Amino acid sequence: MHPKKNIQHSEAATIFNKDVERVNWHDETLWFVREKRDKAAFQIPDWELLRETASEIKNNVLSNIHDYLVEFESNAQKNGIIVHWAADAEEHNKIVHSIMVKHGVKQMVKSKSMLTEECHLNEYLAEHGIGVIDSDLGEFIVQLRKEPPSHIVLPAIHLKKEDVSNTFHEHLGTEKGNFNPQYLTEAARKDLRDTFLTRKVALTGVNFAIAETGEIVVCTNEGNADMGVHLADVHIASMGFEKLLPQRKHLGVFLRLLARSATGQPITTFSSHFKKPREGKEMHIVIVDNGRSTQLGREDFRNSLKCIRCGACMNTCPVYRRSGGHSYHNAVAGPIGSILAPNLDMSKNADLPFASTLCGSCTNVCPVKIDIHDQLYKWRQVLVKEGHTPAAKTVAMKGMASVLSNPMVFEMAGKAGRFMMKNAPFMVNNRLNAWYKQREMPTPPEESFREWYKKNSRESKEKDNE
Repeated sequence: MHPKKNIQHSEAATIFNKDVERVNWHDETLWFVREKRDKAAFQIPDWELLRETASEIKNNVLSNIHDYLVEFESNAQKNGIIVHWAADAEEHNKIVHSIMVKHGVKQMVKSKSMLTEECHLNEYLAEHGIGVIDSDLGEFIVQLRKEPPSHIVLPAIHLKKEDVSNTFHEHLGTEKGNFNPQYLTEAARKDLRDTFLTRKVALTGVNFAIAETGEIVVCTNEGNADMGVHLADVHIASMGFEKLLPQRKHLGVFLRLLARSATGQPITTFSSHFKKPREGKEMHIVIVDNGRSTQLGREDFRNSLKCIRCGACMNTCPVYRRSGGHSYHNAVAGPIGSILAPNLDMSKNADLPFASTLCGSCTNVCPVKIDIHDQLYKWRQVLVKEGHTPAAKTVAMKGMASVLSNPMVFEMAGKAGRFMMKNAPFMVNNRLNAWYKQREMPTPPEESFREWYKKNSRESKEKDNE
């Protein structure tokens, strides 16, 4: 099971790491996806040009978002779509609920939408007596287990086929001990078939929204979004306002980047365009802010709104791969989630920007060139200045600053440290030292670099004078 929501990343990662075999498997599986991404990207001669073009298009969108939103709303309404505006998660959930109430519907089928995870829509609707079935296979699995998704593209990546088999046996009555992926997938399809046929309201996310035409594009590999929408009377699309693109011609740039970055595919199996409701049916788009305006106003962090939710930064991140998505206690995990989450709640998510090595691998693979590791570093500075770091850590860092800023104190501390490690190793090799829990402490050197340099510099001068 995933850890409690209020647990810190380091504690949750420690729990995840108790199962060494699973951690190694999780690490290797995600790196395999990263390698697929590399192969797919390098097959395109103009890959870097695509990334730069996508980044510049998104720069344009973020700088002119006010105009594009008005244009999109106007064109969508001309197409017969009902457009709603939600300032935050609560308003989004109330709007979706009001549509359900209007149609007297108590059940909904939903395809993957990270925005609804961000808004905790499922829980809200459940509290109001409305049942939601997630039709994406990965989301369906974790929903049965009462877990949140651990990855934005691969929601059940933390689970093995044996886990899925046990879950399906418990909830769907499948054969116990049958771990065959094809058998398990067929069981899910059979169960979901009735859901598609009986739900009259279908909710989807939005991968891209075109201001020029007022249409939305939903990308899936399973076709579940199309199935839900085409069999329902009402289609609700939940959309963060940053999903906008100016014109339809720009879509080709992003479709070429999205699937290659996410899973190493040339393109998603289904890239579905929804422009207007079918005759006698309804289509609603809920455009959500929920802190995005605030992030847009943060000069150092506005680029995070370029994100197209491909998950490439998660697949490459050494911390995410070995700590698991649930350790981030947030709808969007990994490096990009660690930038987005503090914007929503600095106090609750202050630990996440520190869950990084700042190696820059996330920035290197981002298809829209978000400066992810730079933003993580900048968030750390903001959080420290705002007083959102643990008191013990703050005191320790101030102590280190005093030591590092005084050459004499620094030299004395170095000598004391080397003496203790050499003559009383138990003082540092114990469970109170967090570093020692996961690593062997280094063998203390006979002398510091400063001492070595002074000695060798003096000897060199003496030789020169001979």
